[in-house]
Amino acid sequence: MKTIDHSLERVYLQLCHANCGLAIAEMETYLAAWPDGKSSEALRVVREDYDLMSGYWRRGVDDDQREKQYQYLLQRVYVLFANIAVHRRLQTSSFLMGIYQGARQASRDWSLSAIRGEMENFVSEIAMLEFEAEDTREEKHRSLYKAHQQQMSALFNYIFTSRMWTEGVGKNFTDLLLSPTVDNIDQQLIVSAIMLSLMNQFDIVKFRLLTDVYRQSQDEHVRQRALVGWVFSLDRNVGLVYPEQKEIIDSLLTSEAICQELTELQIQLILTLNAEKDNDIIQREIMPNLMNNDAFHITRNGIEEKEEDTLEDILHPDAAERRMEKLEASMQRVIDMQKEGVDVYFSGFAQMKRYPFFYDIANWFVPFFIQHPDVAQFVERMECFTFVESILNKGPFCNSDKYSFLIAANDVISRLPASMRDAMKRNEASLGEMEIGENQSAAYIRRLYLMDIYRFFRLFPNRSALNNPFDGNIADNDILNFFALEMFMETPLDGYKLSVVRMMKKHRLDKMARAVLNTFPDNMRDAQFYVWTNSFEKALELEPNNVRALAGAARWQFSCGDYAQADDYYDRLLLLEPEKVSYKLNKAVCLVKLEEYEDALKLLYQLDYEHGDDANIQRVFAWALTCDGKLEQADKVYTQLIAAQQATAEDYLNQGYCLWLMKRIDDAVESFRKYIELTPAEQRNDPLFDFFWLKDRGVDIIQFNMMIALVQG
Repeated sequence: MKTIDHSLERVYLQLCHANCGLAIAEMETYLAAWPDGKSSEALRVVREDYDLMSGYWRRGVDDDQREKQYQYLLQRVYVLFANIAVHRRLQTSSFLMGIYQGARQASRDWSLSAIRGEMENFVSEIAMLEFEAEDTREEKHRSLYKAHQQQMSALFNYIFTSRMWTEGVGKNFTDLLLSPTVDNIDQQLIVSAIMLSLMNQFDIVKFRLLTDVYRQSQDEHVRQRALVGWVFSLDRNVGLVYPEQKEIIDSLLTSEAICQELTELQIQLILTLNAEKDNDIIQREIMPNLMNNDAFHITRNGIEEKEEDTLEDILHPDAAERRMEKLEASMQRVIDMQKEGVDVYFSGFAQMKRYPFFYDIANWFVPFFIQHPDVAQFVERMECFTFVESILNKGPFCNSDKYSFLIAANDVISRLPASMRDAMKRNEASLGEMEIGENQSAAYIRRLYLMDIYRFFRLFPNRSALNNPFDGNIADNDILNFFALEMFMETPLDGYKLSVVRMMKKHRLDKMARAVLNTFPDNMRDAQFYVWTNSFEKALELEPNNVRALAGAARWQFSCGDYAQADDYYDRLLLLEPEKVSYKLNKAVCLVKLEEYEDALKLLYQLDYEHGDDANIQRVFAWALTCDGKLEQADKVYTQLIAAQQATAEDYLNQGYCLWLMKRIDDAVESFRKYIELTPAEQRNDPLFDFFWLKDRGVDIIQFNMMIALVQG
């Protein structure tokens, strides 16, 4: 946890080490520099209690309550520290101080009974509206929602900037969040406020509240927010201050269903981390195909071709079919990514988070409802709302994206051609297979909520005032990689870690995977474990014929320059999978490195015959021919690679060697210069040519230097 003040960090460090005496001393030092009468008095009482306990111990008095008392004192110091840390964070952020003061300056009763009364009265008053006269009902409906949303926004801010809660406050809020007489939209918003408060400062009362709500709530939306909330607030550093955190977790993990949900959550976080990378793929590889297909338009029946171009049909009779296939493939790829859990809408909606609606921090977390007073005005005057509502109900959008879409649609629709607006009014326009958003499973609900959280921490203008889980090194982030936390070691969750590591490996999050692998117990450290940790020899001790271990060992030995050992591994691999082309090719490379050209070429002639269009085979073949002195054949292969536009920079370098040995000096110079042109300076060989390789083939130092002069002159 980051604190604002270095002297406070010293207090925190002693608390994390469970040294109550030193924590008190550091707190006294802090309060001497930053006087605060109320905190000083509270600390004085703690100091007296500590000294009394310490005094009995120093006199040799046995006390069977000492451990319990020490823990209690440690927690009292933590609460004092945490309240000061919250206050300091507020003082150093004008944004946070504004939220804090704004919520508390209002002449409002913040007692828990008053809060609950307001929330229950709102539900009752909405229910009673059906008995209102029709001419006054709509106005009263609008007025009720406006007043209530203002109350809930203030409550969100009040909770978000709150200090440590007492057990009584925690119990009352738990009852409120489990009550069937309170609107579940309000409950969801409160859970999010508690999560943000906890993420900035751990509070065992709030943490326990979220776990209790997660276990007991009958509303799946509230449950999933509570689950994400307590996971996002885990703090490994306070384990010695609050052993109860671990006890609560152990209790939760006795449930197989909870272990499964935690596994799903960890995997969903992995997908969330890739949101911007996935959107880069969409923008770079998919959107150009969609944007360039101006020969099609979308109708109620899906994608349809526009009026035919007769000349195009004559010149390119299959062009339209190819365009359609390309367009449908691009759209299907987006749909498939979406079904896998990829956040395909992040970049598209990122620019829509600048509306005034999102100035209010609570609006980033409020569930979508069309009665929200900040968007109700758009709904009332939107002439195609039925069409928009259909998209909002069926499209897999998170809450903040729904609000963005609704606000943007209000402006866009009014500028559309009348014919298109008429089609929307009749609900004749469709977005085809996008209609998958009616899924209300726990995993789906959780995924959309994570999208809301990700957007908030990536796009909210004042996010720097908060502890942001998406900043910094994600591999070391306890929240994003909570499966690697020590508190989950040697628990039933161990049995679910394999699937998490596989997903991390799939998305190339190797550091995150390694952190989880380090928590594997001994009985899970099988051959697969050692393959993942690159301990290939250990894997082969357990499973001598493990293909992945053999392949990894071969690659490792090759990178170390032990080509004979790598060759042996490829022999073993070919006994297991004799038709594997990559193993044959890699073995051939090893043989070339070992200067066993005859054996290498036997393999390469076979590979060239069977897979003559494979550029990798061709370049290895050409280099083996060059090394073996079969220069005419080698030059022919290099020429074919270049003609097919498959040549790499290294191919030009190797072709230059071949031409040089053929005494075609000017042609060699041209190839070498092409190599230089294609290769950044920091990646080029130094010296440019391998003198010892050339010397073995009759090139002396004079020729060597003259060639360098020609190429670089």
